[in-house]
Amino acid sequence: METLSKTDLAGLNDRVKDGKHVLFFTAGWCPDCAFIKPAMPEIERDFADYQFIKVDRDENIDLAANLGIMGIPSFVAYKDGQEIGRFVNKDRKTKEQVESFLRSL
Repeated sequence: METLSKTDLAGLNDRVKDGKHVLFFTAGWCPDCAFIKPAMPEIERDFADYQFIKVDRDENIDLAANLGIMGIPSFVAYKDGQEIGRFVNKDRKTKEQVESFLRSL
């Protein structure tokens, strides 16, 4: 999984302008993020048509605020620069819930 360097909204828009991407908002201190992290390699394999990008919420706090990411872990999906879905809340997420979200896109 690629890690997004510190960026702003314009930088993010440039990064996701082509193809299908899923942003995974996380933080090192977040226990619910640590809960889903072991499942991420399998989720990435099962949804290989998406490029998964890890976004450190603390490093990109302004970007997260601009996107309305108030709780983590959260997922935001893009296709050719357009947001196509989001699974954003402060709750712990299971592998099944993340896969269900991705299948719904």
